[in-house]
Amino acid sequence: MRWLLLALVLTLSACGEAEKLPALPSGSVVLALGDSLTAGAGVTPEQAWPALLAQRTGWQVINGGVNGNTSGDALKRLPALLEEHRPALVLLTLGGNDMLRRLPVQQLEENLAHLVVKSRAEGAQVVMVATPQPSLAGAVLRNLSAPEFYGRVAGSHQVPLIEDAIAEVLSDPLLKGDQIHPNADGHAVLATKIFEALRDIGYAD
Repeated sequence: MRWLLLALVLTLSACGEAEKLPALPSGSVVLALGDSLTAGAGVTPEQAWPALLAQRTGWQVINGGVNGNTSGDALKRLPALLEEHRPALVLLTLGGNDMLRRLPVQQLEENLAHLVVKSRAEGAQVVMVATPQPSLAGAVLRNLSAPEFYGRVAGSHQVPLIEDAIAEVLSDPLLKGDQIHPNADGHAVLATKIFEALRDIGYAD
């Protein structure tokens, strides 16, 4: 299992290990901004990973997932969500529909960058959660992986990136309800992977 954790404040300590960010206390508002992978297509709201993450952390996790949303759609929705909820942390889980629709990668990268900048401008920390590249061969061979542009955006804007959590879930047929969405068990595994990554970063205890 591999998580790419890129952040300006994740500097090396004297012992050579990355220093953790301050943990978010119980009750903190966290916005999970995404598409159907976040909304929980095919499962109940209580089974979707944002709800399970809330149970695990005590945070108030707002499910900002909308089925079919592209990064551009989410960018239009973001200002109102930030104004309404004032989140301490925004989890960006977008790009899958852009890739499925073969929208320009450059535009997707720019949209992700704008999402990061707008979230930070309103005082929120940001973590990106990568969506795997759609691939028939990857699905058959059970080795889906995230495209490189997530790393480029995360590196350019110095935000942590949870690179493999969704890819690992969607590479396992037993964790999928259909070709592109996790089932209830998949969401449970995904919530655990995201929690563990956030704990490694320092946000979760």
